Amino acid sequence: MTTSTKYRDFVAQPTEEKPVGSLAGIGKVLGKKLKERGFYKAYVVLGQFLVLKKDEDLFQEMAEGYVWHQYQAVLGLLWVPLRVM
Repeated sequence: MTTSTKYRDFVAQPTEEKPVGSLAGIGKVLGKKLKERGFYKAYVVLGQFLVLKKDEDLFQEMAEGYVWHQYQAVLGLLWVPLRVM
């Protein structure tokens, strides 16, 4: 898997208070839509994935429900670091 600069920058430091737009695959428009739905920070997206018990199918359904057309990029971003958990 080839990673983007945005992805490498994101995983280089702790998530802490990074905005949702710092996630790979989330641009300004999608970031705004996610914020409107309560996903202000990257850790909220990660938290949702964990609440769904790291179930890729459920996360995909949730993402599609939030008009999240680029969920695969986000899922890839979340899943790689979580494989070691």
